[in-house]
Amino acid sequence: MSGGPTSPSTGPSTGPSAGRFDGRVALVTGAGSGIGAACAARLAAEGARVGVLDLRAAGAKSTAAAIRAHGGTAMALTCDVSDEKQVEEAVATLVASFGRVDVLHSNAAALDAAVYGRDRDLDSLDVGVWDRTMEVNLRGAMLMVKHTAPAMPDGGAIVLMSSVSALVGDEVHAAYGASKAALIGFTRYVATMYGSRGVRCNAVAPALVLTQTAQRALSQGQLADKAAERLLPWPCTPDDVANLVCFLASDEARCITGQTLTIDSGTLAHRPQHAVQRRRDLNDGLH
Repeated sequence: MSGGPTSPSTGPSTGPSAGRFDGRVALVTGAGSGIGAACAARLAAEGARVGVLDLRAAGAKSTAAAIRAHGGTAMALTCDVSDEKQVEEAVATLVASFGRVDVLHSNAAALDAAVYGRDRDLDSLDVGVWDRTMEVNLRGAMLMVKHTAPAMPDGGAIVLMSSVSALVGDEVHAAYGASKAALIGFTRYVATMYGSRGVRCNAVAPALVLTQTAQRALSQGQLADKAAERLLPWPCTPDDVANLVCFLASDEARCITGQTLTIDSGTLAHRPQHAVQRRRDLNDGLH
């Protein structure tokens, strides 16, 4: 984790190393880019054989190829995580090649313009946007757990991707926030149901992560607003999230289960400013 006064490097992890995941098999969803790609690369760099799963075949193949180019072992899998038959087939393909699953990182989410981009105010929300958000973000995580947990004969670790949007309210993205809040509850149920089998389940809740997609989508003004929300001078990068995901998936966290860990550069550690800003805006309008 970054601890100095400057932002940590965002460069790719390089080279396989004798690591925490030697001999283990990991499956990462939404791994075609961004956080998922960083997590897949880190797991591979620490010795795991990695299933790189994404809805976009080109993204999955690109991440898997990058891992292999650095000496790691990876296979690309294409799957819509909301489709149970596709999930079942993807997991079966991974198990047929690598023998089992030891780590699941369920990262896939509906973040495209047709879904997340239309998840605005409730008055005009298309119910189809709500349903698709739940299908991918929540149903997708459930299906991944359902079909990977039986392939964890010696126990394992599951890390689900929630969000700080699960912990606070906003004037937009109610579907996304609700789906991520449900994942926190789901994390506790999975931890309870599978704990006796030696399977742990935790969730990660990031604030804004400066992926390439986020940097393209946000204006300089929006990035400045996000910076003002943080306590630390640096934002989270995909590598920062990969550090946390890999810790939770490792034996170092063997007694941690059913928990949600926030990674947000201090965004939620201080008093919220939303109501204060609204009051200031209202006062400015009266003058």
